[in-house]
Amino acid sequence: MGRVLRETLKPSTSSVSATTTSTSVTETVNGSHQFKITGYSLSKGSGIGKYIASDTFMVGGYLWAIYFYPDGKSPEDNAAYISLFIALASEGADVRALFELTLLDQSGKERHKVHSHFGRTLESGPYTLKYRGSM
Repeated sequence: MGRVLRETLKPSTSSVSATTTSTSVTETVNGSHQFKITGYSLSKGSGIGKYIASDTFMVGGYLWAIYFYPDGKSPEDNAAYISLFIALASEGADVRALFELTLLDQSGKERHKVHSHFGRTLESGPYTLKYRGSM
């Protein structure tokens, strides 16, 4: 007759410790787009809420567009201010973004920061754009 040996492995209870680590990486993509408006003075006076849109452009795998309102977007602007927006042009996206909009005068020497979200506090974080047309 044969004999059967059976060996059972049990977890070690010795004082040897294991160290584990894990990492989460959030991908950050930087990009820029230059939207040149030739004949700006001719667009002034076109009416509140009327805009000029850039071509769509791709950054981070998403389509974007810039909207420029020479007489402002809403009646509260009284046509005294311009309005400038960046908008998500991709369908069905949920994108978190920080952005900065800068105007460059016609001489090409003076830059005027219009709006920047890079200085936002961590609590408010990046903007989340959830649907096409979010500005």
